[in-house]
Amino acid sequence: MTDRLYIFDTTLRDGNQTQGVDFGVSDKIAIARALDQLGIDYVEGGWPGANPTDDTFFAKPPTLSNAKLTAFGMTRRGGRSASNDPGLAVTLRSQVDTICLVGKTHDRHAETALGVELSENLAMISDSIGEIVRRGKEALFDAEHFFDGYKANPAYALKALEAAYEAGARWVVLCDTNGGALPDEIHNIVSTIVRHIPGDRLGIHTHNDTENAVANSLAAIEAGCRQVQGTINGLGERCGNANLVSLLPTLMLKKGFETGVALENLPKLRELSLMLEERLNRAPNRHAPYVGASAFAHKAGLHVSAVEKDPSLYEHIDPALVGNRRQIVVSDQSGRANILSNFRDMGIEIANDDPRVMRLVDEVKDREFQGYAYDGAAASFALLARRLVGTVPEYFQLESFRVIDERRVNAMGELVTMSEATVKVTVGGAQVMTVAEGNGPVNALDAALRKALLPHYKPLHGMRLVDFKVRILTPTDGTAAVTRVLIESADTEDDRWTTVGVSGNIINASYEALFDSVTYFLRERGIEAL
Repeated sequence: MTDRLYIFDTTLRDGNQTQGVDFGVSDKIAIARALDQLGIDYVEGGWPGANPTDDTFFAKPPTLSNAKLTAFGMTRRGGRSASNDPGLAVTLRSQVDTICLVGKTHDRHAETALGVELSENLAMISDSIGEIVRRGKEALFDAEHFFDGYKANPAYALKALEAAYEAGARWVVLCDTNGGALPDEIHNIVSTIVRHIPGDRLGIHTHNDTENAVANSLAAIEAGCRQVQGTINGLGERCGNANLVSLLPTLMLKKGFETGVALENLPKLRELSLMLEERLNRAPNRHAPYVGASAFAHKAGLHVSAVEKDPSLYEHIDPALVGNRRQIVVSDQSGRANILSNFRDMGIEIANDDPRVMRLVDEVKDREFQGYAYDGAAASFALLARRLVGTVPEYFQLESFRVIDERRVNAMGELVTMSEATVKVTVGGAQVMTVAEGNGPVNALDAALRKALLPHYKPLHGMRLVDFKVRILTPTDGTAAVTRVLIESADTEDDRWTTVGVSGNIINASYEALFDSVTYFLRERGIEAL
């Protein structure tokens, strides 16, 4: 199949409705440009007049090279003309050449939500789309609640679509607004609609309330739709929208569709996904299809042996096609094949029958029995393996640390909490003691350790902690339980690595993970120990 499929991204509007997400103008500009560079056909920038952020964005919209920047709005109100509706006028005045309007296609919504006669609702759709076309702009119509409307009153829902199509809409987009439709329903209904409106004029917009947004989009495309709408990482209200990061490679690599995204640009997909999460200050989903850190991770030894011989046996695509890579993880299920594969990835030459290989296998299994988890902490495993062959520099030695937490009410009657850490380390033969405060004991410990090391290892300026996770391993022990700490770190290039620590003392477990993180960072950058 070589049909041209058009991709319409709604991250900046629909995605912005995600609980906890609030894009600023700079965020919108950066994301719009990244989508444009990838090769997305349409980028919906927001709703002019809806809020100050969107007003500012559209007052000076970014210049895009590939994508059509699109303004969103709604059809005129009942009883007004399209040329004299204040809300529609703001959208029409936006400095873009493409406008998408939402309108009612469910008869009950038109009568109850808008309070208009069904004939007036059809006129509202036709007049509004016609006004966009009259002004020389490209018009799109989002048929809100279409699938529910079609199931309730097929004839009226189709009339609403035809009103937009006959008025000159370039795309008539079928929306599963409440996310309740299923793939077979989507396919059957779209198959009927394409007998009335050509597929190359139809789009699909699905929500993920039944975890079927991607499947529903694929069903609609299979039935004839040639535009698909969605968001990066599936952002959106409630359960989200169709995830374009999953849809794009599926459509291009599995179904053979041509899109505005060139095959050579597809590896940028993972970078775009990570960039969005970084701007939202969220940890990326390790298990996200195609782009997650674990999407091509292999854990069991039997699988690894097969992957080494023929990756296609356990990988549905080459990870590099989407900017990802294969990862052979190490755990208590690992065998010799996992360990040897990791040695090769680290550039360590070691014979298959070297006794150190099985010694490392046994040590990993023993340490995981204690609570360590190396399948999610590859950096700590790399250090463990390299120590086995004696290639990890000792950048500093910890003599001691002490952490104090204080909780008090100040003179203003405000509750104040403060953590203070004191660290004694030996660097280059000299003992250093530093004290630092922080937002919690781990932050204070990190600050004190950096304070001691930065004068000797300047590159640490480029390292930061981005995530911190704690798991109680022995919950029946109550507050005396053993804890496992995972620390994710990043550098200025946004390379990320994870380290692990385990202890009955959460601060000590945190220090173990922090120590590995610092050591891994310095070693990977070729820094020599003093």
